[in-house]
Amino acid sequence: MKTYLKYILPAVAIAACVGLTSCTGDLDITPIDPNLNTELDADALFNKCYATMAMNGMSDTDADVDVQNIDGGTQGFMRQIWNANELTTDEAICWWGDDGVAEFCYNTYDATHPMLQGLYYRLYFGVTICNHYLEVASSVDATRTAEIRFLRALYYYYLMDLYANIPFTLAVSSEKAPQWKRAEVFNWLVGELKEIEPLLSDAKAKTSADANYGRADKAAAWMLLARLYLNAKVYTGTPAWEEAATWAKKVIDSDYKLHKTGRNGWSAYQMLFMGDNGQSDAAKEAVFVILQDGLKTTSYGGSTFLTQSTFDTDMVMTASGATNGLANQWRGNRARPQLVQKFFPNLDIPTEAAGLKTAEAAALAGDNRALFWSKGRTLDCGDNSDFAQGISVAKFTNLYSSDANGAGGQHTTFSDADIFFMRVAEAYLTYAEALVRQGKAADALPYVNELRARANAAAKGSVTLNDILDEWSREFYFEGRRRIDLIRFDRFGGQSEYNWQYKGGTFAGRQFSADRNIFAIPATDRNANPNLKQNDGY
Repeated sequence: MKTYLKYILPAVAIAACVGLTSCTGDLDITPIDPNLNTELDADALFNKCYATMAMNGMSDTDADVDVQNIDGGTQGFMRQIWNANELTTDEAICWWGDDGVAEFCYNTYDATHPMLQGLYYRLYFGVTICNHYLEVASSVDATRTAEIRFLRALYYYYLMDLYANIPFTLAVSSEKAPQWKRAEVFNWLVGELKEIEPLLSDAKAKTSADANYGRADKAAAWMLLARLYLNAKVYTGTPAWEEAATWAKKVIDSDYKLHKTGRNGWSAYQMLFMGDNGQSDAAKEAVFVILQDGLKTTSYGGSTFLTQSTFDTDMVMTASGATNGLANQWRGNRARPQLVQKFFPNLDIPTEAAGLKTAEAAALAGDNRALFWSKGRTLDCGDNSDFAQGISVAKFTNLYSSDANGAGGQHTTFSDADIFFMRVAEAYLTYAEALVRQGKAADALPYVNELRARANAAAKGSVTLNDILDEWSREFYFEGRRRIDLIRFDRFGGQSEYNWQYKGGTFAGRQFSADRNIFAIPATDRNANPNLKQNDGY
């Protein structure tokens, strides 16, 4: 069951047990009120460490969010991770005028970018909550302590990946944190994950009906190690393909498995992103889950954002006329042509076909992962103020696979769809890529073809690194990881081989500096902490 959600509801109890303000530049935390009862509630504090990924704060009002000075609806962990890793790439573009969105879309972000500042502090808030737990409650339960260390490592992984050379501390202190080099953080992460791995619970696939669903186990640590090693050359200058393959294979061989069986007309792939994904066997592919519930995680920063931001009211997903299973459609994020081209190499997706539905687009592409709505759309994002200019993505819904029409008693204001933040398919592609990079393409081919078979896509007779990069996009588009894949393949900043529409701010696309492969340390934190040196190019 979604065990930690019950602890999110009593916000006053959590505030009382934690007694924290928002994370500040020097990672300090202080009581909200000196007269507040700060008696430790280890359960609530443990669950807050998880909940900071699921919710923006105690509620969705600006007054109750964890991080100040950024709009409450936009500051959620998943929403900020998504914006930074999708809007900056060949997959997604958004026409909203929210402060910072255009700079993401055109790769013109700098040290004052409001959303990158919000993401930075969201991640450090997570670090601080975890450090606090480890200081005051590490003796309560050994497995829980290992989980919190994993969550802290996950937050630090994203800080290292996004911002490179970062302030680092394992304590809650008013001291200004020293700045660590990216390679130093990488080495700490590897050592930390290997140290806690034996202390985590055994790798066991679960659904929401099972105890401890949504909590990190050994497989989550294996997956994060595989991710670290796959990108080791980016982070340290030295590749580690063999290690990436080793840890990915442990996930593949674990109790977690690819979900391969659809139901009620929904494909197995679609079921990974639907409102009842935690209740169905799709959950057994989810190595690490961010829990979502339409009544308990009422946040605009999680799966509600993924679902509502990609839909308009004209997108019909079922015979009964259902759209995305939510009452609102925000009509914002859509596909750049280069994403559509991964499924339609000749860019021949129909845009004027009467009644073209998502299932028809997938059938025409010969790939169940092509979850596009193209009726009434243009392929080009020519006018970035018009949602209809650009193909719509219908990947995330709040519909239920338990019914052919998507009905299932789901909530309609906020999404019930859990976020499968790490899933077994990542281990398959990590393993395949690591093998190809070691000259073992023939050994990698079956793992690529198993993913393609799940999608009813034609098997490949051979596989190259370019094939792997395209497969990463087909399998994981709009899931918040594209940026690091492009960087690892030298397709992001500082290269001239690959352009996409509006890359660097021009319609045809133009190159931008490799310095933009790393985001700037926010100017606010540099002003607060004299130990910090800005990343090159900013």
